[in-house]
Amino acid sequence: MTDRGLVLAAAGAAPELEPIELDPPGEGEVLVRVTAAGVCHTDLHVVETGGWGLRLPVLLGHEVAAVVEQPGAGVDALAPGDAVVLAWRVPCGRCAACARGAPRRCRTPKRAKRRARRAADGAQLTPALLVGGFATRLVVHAEQAVRVPPELPPEQACLLGCAVATGVGAALHTARIWEGARVGVVGCGGVGLAAVQGARIAGAGEILAVDVAPEKREQALRFGATDALAVLPEDAQLDFVLDAVGRPATVEAAARALGHGGVLVLVGIPRPGDEARLDLGRLFDARAEVRVSHGGDHLPAEDVPLLARLALEGRLDLGGMVSRTLPLADAAAAVADVGRGGAIRTVVLP
Repeated sequence: MTDRGLVLAAAGAAPELEPIELDPPGEGEVLVRVTAAGVCHTDLHVVETGGWGLRLPVLLGHEVAAVVEQPGAGVDALAPGDAVVLAWRVPCGRCAACARGAPRRCRTPKRAKRRARRAADGAQLTPALLVGGFATRLVVHAEQAVRVPPELPPEQACLLGCAVATGVGAALHTARIWEGARVGVVGCGGVGLAAVQGARIAGAGEILAVDVAPEKREQALRFGATDALAVLPEDAQLDFVLDAVGRPATVEAAARALGHGGVLVLVGIPRPGDEARLDLGRLFDARAEVRVSHGGDHLPAEDVPLLARLALEGRLDLGGMVSRTLPLADAAAAVADVGRGGAIRTVVLP
């Protein structure tokens, strides 16, 4: 078969769907056929920053459900036909964080060798977030392929690879929200709505969702927010504020809304050079904390099966987060439009 992928060839260029060539999987790797790929704001961030520091050309996409086609040598835990979600943050087991028993803080995730090339010139492709999901087939490290129940629809399962793992993980693992806590979530896109659901799953007593878009506030109420506002009140006295936007103004507002012992969790990816001004005296007096959530600090082998089970039990709404599905041919336009028009998640179906 002729494989295709959405390629960012150069900084400032528009991504284009191109023929790609794949080498067979090596030892400890697996070839998969993509069944669904969610369109994440990080995909747009990679385009807008000219590759986000990755070596060009880049194969875009990273939020992926797939089916195993060919396990490489030494791979015994996966078989052809297995339904999987692809993970981009499998801990290495060797770095300082992993060695001290904190794999959720790992900075050197496992990866496959670069097995994809542009058919036009043979240039090796760098997969975005070690996945490169806007393609028909991929080669990934075997531990990146986490099995999920086949009855979970792929257009829902793919969300577990990024948006849901990030938002729910930020609530459960980074913030560690306790039962009855007062929680604010700033930004009600896919990640923010997943954070709302994570706060609900954690048993938060109040969940205040904040977004300037009325339709997103309405969506937040459907996913478990107890209230929704356009602006975060400075006197909110919240135990936790999860900022899924990551802009200076939202970070500053989140810090002002904390109560005594409150925790600000930065979830959204900041733009290069962004700086926020915080009242250090107020943070000190309030004994507040600032934490950074990197992809929800999730462990794919543990958290993806857990989230899949919660979805099948009806405790986690994945179907409601899928706004529309599109063919791979429309992936470039979907990336350009991400976050617009009230869509929660667009999913590409190769």
